[in-house]
Amino acid sequence: MSSYDLKQEVTDKYSLRGRVFSKIREDILSGKYKDHEELKEVAIGEELGVSRTPVREAFRQLELEGLIQIVPNKGAYVTGITAKDVEDIYMIRSLLEGLCARWATEHITQEQLEELEENVYLADFHAAKGHLDQMAELDNHFHHILYEACNSKQLARLLIDFHEYVLRVRKKTLSNGGRGKISNDEHRQIMEAIKEKDGERAETLAHEHIINAYNNMVKNGLYQIYPMEDADSREP
Repeated sequence: MSSYDLKQEVTDKYSLRGRVFSKIREDILSGKYKDHEELKEVAIGEELGVSRTPVREAFRQLELEGLIQIVPNKGAYVTGITAKDVEDIYMIRSLLEGLCARWATEHITQEQLEELEENVYLADFHAAKGHLDQMAELDNHFHHILYEACNSKQLARLLIDFHEYVLRVRKKTLSNGGRGKISNDEHRQIMEAIKEKDGERAETLAHEHIINAYNNMVKNGLYQIYPMEDADSREP
């Protein structure tokens, strides 16, 4: 089986339709559009310099993802994500990241392994300097190397989406409570398990890493960033 090309997947994602969808989703997840806010096809089309057609198509996809609700004869309204959604994402992601680490152990190339080692080394350097933005970027990149190394297009796509969904809260809480340094120490252990071809240990460590990340979020602002609203109450 040929290696999965994550770079090509990202390129495909940024077709015109993909760019429109990704930009609107990014604006929802970043908080630009608030919960229950109406999204206007014409206004968004003008802002992005596109016709209403790709915006309308993006709305349909966003509704399938649960980020907006289209109400007939009324419009499209932001539903966003809640603290419960974040918890669900992390519990699911903990299992999928474990599977990803196990598969990466089987398929990782020498070049990808060297990328992981360099990532861990650079993250240590920036942690010592207190460079929080660089730490966040390196944290993202570590996981994306694993997504590519697992050699599964389907698994990589799911994990990339989950990663993007909680970007707001990850950026905030990674800088609190010394989590950045601890997180990188956990990355090192995962990398070493993969290097030793110990798929079972890599899976366990990756699972625990995501659970630890979620617990840190709870301690450092999850409920201040996202509402504790039930999905049933999301009526515009």
